[in-house]
Amino acid sequence: MKEGVKVVQLDKYEHGILINALNEFRNKNLKLQHETGPIEELMLKVINAPEKKGFRKFIEVR
Repeated sequence: MKEGVKVVQLDKYEHGILINALNEFRNKNLKLQHETGPIEELMLKVINAPEKKGFRKFIEVR
């Protein structure tokens, strides 16, 4: 089955909230000694998402 791509449009405030939430989730998993690799990969995608006009981040989710 072919996977679709989803684009999420965020302003700077929403972008910050998402990064903060992912970081807190990562920290909780570290304390519980759970895997953090997928969370870290997602954080990098969010952090490195390109900016388009209007200072919005576009994040593609596959």
